[in-house]
Amino acid sequence: MPAVPGPPGPAQGVFRLRRPLRRPSVRNTLLAAAVLCVAGAAWIGVTGLLARSELLNLEGELSALKQSVTGSSGNGTSVSPERTMQTAAAHAARAHRLTTGPAWYMASHVPCLGRPVTTVRGIAQAADRLAGDVLPPMVELAARPTDDARHDGLQALLSELRGRAPALEQAARAAADARSLADGLPRVSWVPGLDGARAQLVSQLQQTAPAMADMAVAGRVLPSMLGVDGPRRYILVVQNTAEARGTGGLPGAFAVLTADQGRLRFETFGTDTMLASVRPAVDLGAEYRAQYGAMDPTGTWANSNVSPHFPYAARIWTAAWSKHSGQRVDGAAAVDPSALARLLQATGPGRLPDGTALTADNVLDLTERTGYARFADSRERKAFLLGVARAAATRFTSALSTPGQLPELLKAAYDITQQGRLRVWSAERREQSLLQQHPLAGALPSQPGPIAGVVVNNAAGGKLDYYLERKLHWIPGNCTPHGRKVTARVTLDNRAPASGLPPYVTQRVDKPPYPTRPGDNRSLVSYYASSGARLTGATLDGQPVTVGNSVERGHAVYTLDVELPAQSSRTLTLDLLEPISNRTPVLLDQPLVTPTRARLEAVSVCE
Repeated sequence: MPAVPGPPGPAQGVFRLRRPLRRPSVRNTLLAAAVLCVAGAAWIGVTGLLARSELLNLEGELSALKQSVTGSSGNGTSVSPERTMQTAAAHAARAHRLTTGPAWYMASHVPCLGRPVTTVRGIAQAADRLAGDVLPPMVELAARPTDDARHDGLQALLSELRGRAPALEQAARAAADARSLADGLPRVSWVPGLDGARAQLVSQLQQTAPAMADMAVAGRVLPSMLGVDGPRRYILVVQNTAEARGTGGLPGAFAVLTADQGRLRFETFGTDTMLASVRPAVDLGAEYRAQYGAMDPTGTWANSNVSPHFPYAARIWTAAWSKHSGQRVDGAAAVDPSALARLLQATGPGRLPDGTALTADNVLDLTERTGYARFADSRERKAFLLGVARAAATRFTSALSTPGQLPELLKAAYDITQQGRLRVWSAERREQSLLQQHPLAGALPSQPGPIAGVVVNNAAGGKLDYYLERKLHWIPGNCTPHGRKVTARVTLDNRAPASGLPPYVTQRVDKPPYPTRPGDNRSLVSYYASSGARLTGATLDGQPVTVGNSVERGHAVYTLDVELPAQSSRTLTLDLLEPISNRTPVLLDQPLVTPTRARLEAVSVCE
């Protein structure tokens, strides 16, 4: 009888062998994972410190680059901008390489703890784009060799711009990508130093990205607009911001100039009287007629720019001069006395016919304040303003042909463009389609999206907007199924003195049926809201009011006629329901003597 097998012994037991083997396997796995985590943390720590060093070196190189381009080093040494740019790009590329790889990728996806890692990676990547793709074309253009003996600086610059246009467009796209990347980084991490570095990068890209976009457009449109492909003729209007209009101020003195191969020549100077009776045949559409038809903008020169959309005014101005003169006009531009002040700062003072110096410090005061007291006769006053326009134009064209002054003129032009005090429109469709994407065009956005702005049109006929101050407080509220609640608070301050002003400044052409005092003003105040906005309530100084509502280029517009006594303040509050957006609105800032003091509150994310 065969023996009955007993229980398996240690050498035979399958189950006894497996259980002891599983524990070392788990322990080893956990140990290996721990080692990998420690190694990964150590790797991130070491490479992070190395990346920080590279970024600090990058910051130093960029500072040196700025000094070498602007010539502000002050130590007498000459540093090659191109070589400095190459060194900066190398530091940025190394910082980016040091913050890539599996360890950095996995650590960045750890909840909460991954925020600083994500921020470091994003900063290094954006810095690499900035130093490697964005800045080189700009530096190459800024560092282009110049010959102080040459008098064709603008012509040479236009040739350079045209040749570098593709590179500038590529750099503009890279700048926009870097800005989007930086904007998307966590705003708050548990490392305060990183939050500050991110905020600094975002601030830098908020300036660099639009500047690169402007340079890209300049490369495409400036050469042709300034006559490289053949002569061009433009009407240039000086807007008097002492009497507000939609694009800035009352269209007063103007000049007609030609551009040929980068050389500018002023052909004609005139005042509003010359075009007062001209009625050009311009059709700006049914929406425009419904909004502004009662003001007769195409037949009344003084009201030709009541809309803040500059292309409307430009089309009226070009058509008016063409009808008056029989000449072809290729576009229009507008400046104001504040813009002339910035240009005179770059060119140096001019000289008026009576020998008075025209300077950056006195041009605004002469044209919009003391000039009215000096000349009681309107013909003498307009002749004086025409003399100011001629003196400024002469000084500008002289500076253009003076070796070494072009860089300062370009800086001045950029500054006044950023302030909204230089507007340009081209009759050539390709050029205008490019211009209209940028602030230089002064175009009211037509695409949907949040927008906020105050536009004032003087309704009294005086020149009291020299003393007007505007404030806008935009306050987003809770989200509802029908949209986001928004409160727009507009405050107007009339700082005009109650006595001592010339009658021409304080006149009331509107002849109101109620008593007024010298210094009292009246304004048509329009608030521009987002597309699809709905008004739920309005008050003036806390009292309910009824406001007019219309639509311009897709945006809701709410208008109220406001009497503004001297030395007084009035507040218009609008309660709105706007389409939900998590973006801060685009600010529409009408360029008057005193810029709007705007406060746009941060937008909370709607779930």
